[in-house]
Amino acid sequence: MGDFWVFGYGSLMWRPGFDYVEAQRARLSGYRRTLCIRSHVYRGTPERPGLVLGLEHGGSCLGMAFRVEGGRAEEVMAYLRAREMTTNVYHEKRLPVRLDTGVTVRAISYVADRKHQQYVGGIGPDEMAQTIAGATGEAGANEDYVLNTIAHLRELGIRDRWLEGIAARLSAPSPAAPRPAP
Repeated sequence: MGDFWVFGYGSLMWRPGFDYVEAQRARLSGYRRTLCIRSHVYRGTPERPGLVLGLEHGGSCLGMAFRVEGGRAEEVMAYLRAREMTTNVYHEKRLPVRLDTGVTVRAISYVADRKHQQYVGGIGPDEMAQTIAGATGEAGANEDYVLNTIAHLRELGIRDRWLEGIAARLSAPSPAAPRPAP
């Protein structure tokens, strides 16, 4: 097998966990980054699930594409499947991504399985923020996951206003409870 590409749109961008020979900003058209997966392991627990990113149809997504040496395919794919396919909440696909150089390559991408029990597409931003706040799993606090993703997107010159809006809700003070009438 020759060299291949992996597309990262969440924590894979800032913590790929595998060796690669090249990394470039890339755009995946036809899919968008969204918090649509309940996390029972990495960023939450079964009792207090968090939310992690998935790719859903619609729009486009800027992220990072990593070129992996073909001789490492078996090792890297085993790592990715252990990391991303723990509960089979994603479909592993090879999708076309356009690199910053203008070249289009096919990259391993993990797309949310809308039929999986952990999929929660369609919930509103307030419910997302409430779910994320305080959730913690094996990989740490769910809030850190969201904030680290935004920080790394900014380092790459990528603004994700939707995700930034969720983060703003995390840091906003909760409304005071109404006082009872005298």
